[in-house]
Amino acid sequence: MSVRSAWDSTLFLGAAEFYELGRLPYAENLAGAFRAALGADGSGRLLDVGCGPGSIAFRLAGVYREVVGLDPDPGMISEASRLGRERGVDNARFVRAVAEDLPYGLGEFDTITFGASFHWMDRELVADAVRSMLRPGGMAVQIDSGPLADGPAGAFPAPPQELIRDLVRHYLGPERRAGQTYGFVSPSDEREVWRAAGFVAVADVRVPDRRILTRTIDEVIAGTLSLSSSAPHLFEDRLSQFRNDLRSLLEAASPSGRFSVPLADNTLHIWRPA
Repeated sequence: MSVRSAWDSTLFLGAAEFYELGRLPYAENLAGAFRAALGADGSGRLLDVGCGPGSIAFRLAGVYREVVGLDPDPGMISEASRLGRERGVDNARFVRAVAEDLPYGLGEFDTITFGASFHWMDRELVADAVRSMLRPGGMAVQIDSGPLADGPAGAFPAPPQELIRDLVRHYLGPERRAGQTYGFVSPSDEREVWRAAGFVAVADVRVPDRRILTRTIDEVIAGTLSLSSSAPHLFEDRLSQFRNDLRSLLEAASPSGRFSVPLADNTLHIWRPA
């Protein structure tokens, strides 16, 4: 049973402008993994559902003839369109719509992706629609990121995530926020949802990422404000005060203003219609 049946328009309200600066990138070889695992050779069509500001769409635009990103948040679509123009990506377009309205006249696709977005949707309804939109031989792919990698700590301290969470709780209360609701957690039965919709598992493909990023204070602040649980609108008229307090916390944690973050591997969960 899905967690949500209707899109909450406040879920990521105001967060789009912080995504590109604040969110950690997908694995460097994501496009190569799609070439190897799905045969993406520049001739197919890709639909990214819950595309945000185009994080996956732009990474994969070089291995598909056409890329379509779909997202219900107007800020995300506006930011994705702006970045596409800025980067000269002319084979990607972005559509504002809820996933539950698929197929939305978009046609058939060789690959349909979900980058940590499927859990926000009416999953049974969306999985059924996805099956009807895949060309023969087409695949649905969930792209997940694991926990931040263990290993060398890097030249700078790690961002003090627990202190950041404590500060968010100080401003927003002890319960995790998610738009107009509280306490949302990702459901754990997504494999069963895909199977019930008539899909079979093809493979789980690990895409390693060995990089250690150096993050600035501004990037860590942006990452915090890009989350649904600490989206800008939740702070109302205290947003500036929160940002100042967060900056002070980060300056105390790293006087250099730099943090080291070993990136997590990605995993492609690949499904095909039975």
